[in-house]
Parts: sequence; structure tokens; C-alpha cells
Amino acid sequence: MDSKSTQTLTSDDNALNKDCADTMINPVDVSEIGVNDKMDFDYSKDETVDTWLESTERESGWEKCKRSLFKNILSLSLGFLFLFTAFQALSNLQSSINCDDSLGFASLSCIYASLIVSSSFLPPIIIRHLGTKWTLVICMICYVLYTCANYYPEWYTLIPASVLLGFAAAPLWTSKATYLTTTSSQYAELSHESSEIVINRNFGVFFMFFQSSQIWGNLMSSVVLGLADDSNSTEETGTYTCGADDCQKNNGNDTTFCNPPARNVTNLLITMYLVCGIIAIIIIIVLLDKLNGDQEKKTHQKPSCNLFLVTLKLLKDYRMELMIPLTIYSGLEQAFIAGDFTKSYVSCVIGVEMVGYIMICYGVSDTLFSFIAGYVAKYIGRVILIAVGTLIHLVLIVSLLLWEPRDDDGAIYFTIAIGWGMADAIWQTQINTIYGILFSDDKEAAFSNYRLWESVGFTVSFAYSIFICVYIKLYILIGVLIVGVFCYFIVEYKRWKNDNQGYPVDT
Repeated sequence: MDSKSTQTLTSDDNALNKDCADTMINPVDVSEIGVNDKMDFDYSKDETVDTWLESTERESGWEKCKRSLFKNILSLSLGFLFLFTAFQALSNLQSSINCDDSLGFASLSCIYASLIVSSSFLPPIIIRHLGTKWTLVICMICYVLYTCANYYPEWYTLIPASVLLGFAAAPLWTSKATYLTTTSSQYAELSHESSEIVINRNFGVFFMFFQSSQIWGNLMSSVVLGLADDSNSTEETGTYTCGADDCQKNNGNDTTFCNPPARNVTNLLITMYLVCGIIAIIIIIVLLDKLNGDQEKKTHQKPSCNLFLVTLKLLKDYRMELMIPLTIYSGLEQAFIAGDFTKSYVSCVIGVEMVGYIMICYGVSDTLFSFIAGYVAKYIGRVILIAVGTLIHLVLIVSLLLWEPRDDDGAIYFTIAIGWGMADAIWQTQINTIYGILFSDDKEAAFSNYRLWESVGFTVSFAYSIFICVYIKLYILIGVLIVGVFCYFIVEYKRWKNDNQGYPVDT
């Protein structure tokens, strides 16, 4: 083989050879072969039989390696599906099952406040010492402990568990993003595809699984809580203003619905969620391969320092500064649909029993369009997708401002949930993708920033919920969305201008 006519593989290929050594037939030293040698062996030449067999075995090995990488992507996605089937549904129920003294709201506030703190220093430290796989396992155990705390919800049990979960959340999501981005890049190298396209597609696959947890978690709660004896309910009294004019505190009515189901029914539901969490841990331990190669070594070689300093350093990058508003909006819009929409529009008008069904509809939409967005981006690009998501949310927010909800507007509630899920799918897949692409050399710090600023959006939304009217929250959403998308377009324009490779939507 003429070495001058071949292209030497990068160090990532050596990492791939290590990762896939167990699956390859007679693995070879990939540093001595070229890209075209791996996948495009010229059988028309007068090669010996042994050389032909060696090339055939080599190609078979690369295919096995690709299957192994995709298996890891599916295992990671499935693990998060089970974990967040429990956590997201349990979070949605906190204000109902732990409503005494607002313990449920306090729990959620502690989770996101702790997440902000942990995003500032924990992820690289934990990942450096444990690696990405075992960071996932340990953090998932913290989620399971939070589920267990709900068996006996008191201030001294649920709040510490919430703080622990908040500290575990940032390393969990950072290790997920690092693992998924690295594995996708390796897969792209084997497939001779653009790494951006593969990363985009695989984030779409991941969020298809992740967002479907809204479906299964809400379905489980709807079925199980339906077993509750209505005779245990207490009749709530008070006058509430629904829709955009919901200003409950300003109206002099500080009460909220507090009608928890029977304790035995709640414990049955918690047990089901506990089983889901344990299954998630088993999937990661058994099916997810440990991340080897250059990326894992690079993670271990990071200096031992406070990530708060790393976060500040990354904030000097104008691209990170410009991505902050849209990242905050991602947290604001998710908190609004889960909290304000379900309370001020759904429960207030057509009853709390409809919340589960509407959120299932939202979850189905989010799941399907997360999958679709990852593939559509290959053809129309991120810029157009972001523009579509912006248009959808602007139309929905304006509609919520103008609409006076009534109990016979059932189709409208489901339409809003579907539309909101479509747009959220775009935000989740595309924002994660652009972070992975822009900051590929410092993924841990970048995705820690992502979780940090998204958590700021969640925390701010929960914090001001009881002080301002819904219409003010909607105006805030419009303002942050417009600023965030404008800043994002600047990032894409500057990236296109620097690369000088044509219009950025083709990337």
C-alpha cells in the first residue's frame, strides 16, 4: 500500500481501536492504515488472498465497532428514559402529594438551587475521578434516594434528599453530554459522515427517549392515582382567576389546592417509580461500555481546580455569552408549561384530573419531534429549525395572552400542549447540539454552563411564580425568547463568517 496516497488516521482512531478491540476480528494497528484502506479496499488490484481476507475482516471489525457505539447510545438513552419516567412524574406531583406547608414547592426549589451551585464546580471533578460511566451510576443513585425520601416526606427527609439530587444533576447531565458527543464523533469517523450531522442525529435519538418519560410517568400516575378513594378528598373553597389574569396572591387569596391522595396509593406509585430508577442503574452498569481513549484520558488529565473558575473562564468566550439568554429561556419555558400552564389554565378551569392527559400529549409531541428534529436538521439546518421553534412559541404565547380559557375548550388545551412540545423538542436537541459543536474541546465545562443557565431559568420561574401575574410571565417569556434567538443568530453568523464555508444552515 502506497503510504503517500493514504490519509493517516487521527488519534481518535487509535482510541476507537482500543474501544472496539473486543469486537473486531484480528484488530490491526489503525495508525498504519488509511481511511480509504478501512472502508474502500480496492479489490480490483492484484492483491494476495491473505491481504484480501485481512481487509474483509477489518471491514467487518469496523462494522461491529459501529454497532457497539450505537448500542451504547441506545443504552444511555434507555437508562435516562427509566430514570426520568420516575423523576419527572414525581416532580409534577410534588405540589399535590406534598402540598402541606408547601413542602413540594420547597423541594423543587432546593433541587434547582443546588443544581446551580453544583454546575459551578462538581462535574469535571467527579468525572475526572470516576469517569463518565460511573459518574452516571452514582448520580442516578442520588435520584433513587430522592424517590425513597417521598415515602416519608418531612422537612428533614425530603429537603436534604432534594439538595443531594440537585448536586448530582449537573454531573449526571454533563457526563451524559460528554459521553454522547464523544461516542457520536467516533461513530462519524467510522461512517465517514460529518460529526455535526451525527451528533445532531444522536441527540435527537436521545431526547426522543428522554422526552417520552413524560408519557410513561404521567400515565402511571393517572392510572395509580385513579385508584384513590374520592371520599378521602377535601373540598377546596376560594375564588380563583384563571388564564393570563391569574394573580392569585394579588387577589388576596394565598391558598392553593391541597388534596393529597390516600397514603397507601401514593406509596404504591412511589414504589413503581423506585423500580424504574433501579432499572435505570442496572442498564447503565450492565449495558453501557466504559468510555476509553483520548477523551477519557483528557478528562482525567484536567487540573484539579474549582469549576467555578473554569466557568468564569469560559464566559470570556463571546459564543458562550451569546448562548446564555437562549439557554435561560429553555428553563423558563419548561417551568412555565409544567407549572403555570397546568395550574392557571388546566387545573383552574377543567380540573386537575386532566393535567396528566394533557401532559402525556405534551410528552408525545416532545418525543416525536425530538426524533424528527435530529434528522430534519441534516437537510434544513439548525438556523431554520430554531426559527421554526421561535415562531411556534411566539404564536402560542400570544394566544395564551389573549385566550380566556373555558371548560368547553378541550381541543385548545391539547393543541397548545402539542405545539409547546414541538418547540421544546427543537430547543432541547439544537441547543445541546450547538454546545457540543462550539465547545468540542471543553465539553465538561460547556455542558456544565448549559445546565447552570438552564437551571437559572427554572429557579427564577419557580421563585417569581407566587408574586407576579401569569400575563407578566408571558411577557417575560417573549422578551427572553427574542433576545436569546437574536444572540444565537449572531453566533451562527460569526461561525459562518469565520469558516467561510457558505450559509450556516447547511452545517
